[in-house]
Amino acid sequence: MHNDTIRIAVTKGRLEKNAVDLFGRMGFGTASLKERGRQLIAKLPERNIEIVIAKPPDVLTYVEHGVCDAGIVGKDTILEYGGNYFEVLDLGFGKCRFALAVKNGTDFYHGYGVKTVATKYSGITRRFFESKGMDVEIVKIEGSVELAPLLGLADGIVDLVETGTTLRENGLEVVEEIVNISARLILNTVSTKLKKQRLDELIKKFEENL
Repeated sequence: MHNDTIRIAVTKGRLEKNAVDLFGRMGFGTASLKERGRQLIAKLPERNIEIVIAKPPDVLTYVEHGVCDAGIVGKDTILEYGGNYFEVLDLGFGKCRFALAVKNGTDFYHGYGVKTVATKYSGITRRFFESKGMDVEIVKIEGSVELAPLLGLADGIVDLVETGTTLRENGLEVVEEIVNISARLILNTVSTKLKKQRLDELIKKFEENL
C-alpha cells in the first residue's frame, strides 16, 4: 500500500450498498464499486483511495493489522469479536437490534432448569445472560437460527432483528431487546498517527454526508 493511499475495508452484502451510496454523497466516483463484478479491491478515481470488500470479521482483522486504514462494519461484529482499533463514527445505516426471541406464548424466564439458547453470536449471548446472572447453554448455529426453537433444539434464540417479519412468520416473538446496532467507522490505531491529516479530512467528509 502506497504511503499516501487510504484503504477502507467495507463489509460485503447488507452494508455494502449503503456504504457505496455514502461514498457517492461524499463526492467519490463509485462506478468501479457498482460494477466491480468479482473484484474485491476497487480503486476510486479520487486521490489514492482503495476500497476492499470483505466479510464482517475480516474487516476488523484487516483494520486491526493495518493492511486497511479504516473499515465500515456493523456494531454487531464489533461486539462479538472485539479487537484493537478505534471506533470513531456511527454511520446511522444498517440499523437493527439484537433480541431474545422465543416460540409464541413461551415463558422463557419461568422455571429453574438451565435454558438452551441458539445463536450465531455466542459472545454477545454469553455476556447478556452473564449480566443477568443466568446460566445458559449456548448452541452455535450458522444458518437460520429461527429453526432451533421450532425443532426443539433451544428454548430461545438471540439474533439480529430488523423488522421482525421472519420471526412472526415462524411463530416466534421478541421477549427482550438486548442492544441497538448500526454501521460504524473504525480506524487502525497506527494510521491515526501516520495518516492523521488524510483521515481527519475523511472523517469530516463522512460526518458532513451522513
